[in-house]
Amino acid sequence: MTITATGRTVRKASPGAARSPRRTGRLRRAGLPYLLLLPALLLELLVHLLPMVIGIVMSFKELTQFTLRDWGAAPWSGFDNYRVSVDVDAPVGEALLHSFLVTVAFTLLSVALCWVIGTAAAVFMQDAFRGRGLLRALFLVPYALPVYAAVITWVFMFQHDNGLVNHVLHDQLHLTGRPSFWLIGDNSFYALLTVSVWKGWPFAFLIVTAGLQNIPRELYEAAALDGAGMWQRIRRITLPSLRPVNQVLVLVLFLWTFNDFNTPYVLFGKAAPQAADLISVHIYQASFVTWNFGTGSAMSVLLLLFLLLVTGAYLAVTSRERRTGRA
Repeated sequence: MTITATGRTVRKASPGAARSPRRTGRLRRAGLPYLLLLPALLLELLVHLLPMVIGIVMSFKELTQFTLRDWGAAPWSGFDNYRVSVDVDAPVGEALLHSFLVTVAFTLLSVALCWVIGTAAAVFMQDAFRGRGLLRALFLVPYALPVYAAVITWVFMFQHDNGLVNHVLHDQLHLTGRPSFWLIGDNSFYALLTVSVWKGWPFAFLIVTAGLQNIPRELYEAAALDGAGMWQRIRRITLPSLRPVNQVLVLVLFLWTFNDFNTPYVLFGKAAPQAADLISVHIYQASFVTWNFGTGSAMSVLLLLFLLLVTGAYLAVTSRERRTGRA
């Protein structure tokens, strides 16, 4: 308090009291985004993280059809489920290793073909011509169709006696000596790969098309004036400009394809052929067919660790390349 010349007492506000409402307003503005994200975080916790934690707990239990009724009271098995899964000399580990190798080969081929076809289609559709809008819409049909409807259609097309694939390859083109079995045996791998690429390349086409919109047309015009051909423009302008987009696209395609369960399950049913025994279906069989949920949970955790390791290494390499490029 201070006393003025007229003898009036004036109370002087403290600096902290003056700043308090302003500081409170800043705190509210800073905390508002986190408050808005809270419902999504809680939903993510309930939908993804909580089942993941339960699955990890189940992987350390001796959980079979005899103890499933009260799985919380099932006896602990420690790391026995993991030892059984990674023991390649035993039948369970050997089958899991075979499924893993099939999944790796299938994923690499599917991602590569999806990227090549999608990129080629996007580059082809870059220039305006009559009917481009309709053709783009047709390209996106496989991606827009429900998975079950699309794959069931392919099941009928791959039929041995009256399928469209054998009718075209054997009856019309005479490329095969006799009709082939596409849903059993070694050909099942190629049938699964065909359906996966047919279903996945429109997504690559869509993402690459969006990335092409950010490349200035002046670069192509300047390159054309300098005498650069189509392949030189693609190599020197298109592909380097699409590198950030392709880095994300390849990672998303890899994770989707490696974890794909719907396509092989609808195509082959519960028992996939050995040549097309993807790890997602293999884990399903280990859990719901043999009723060994402990081992199946351990396989799921191993798959999660592998995908996290691959994703982390991929992001580290791509981040280093971006830093090196900027430097």
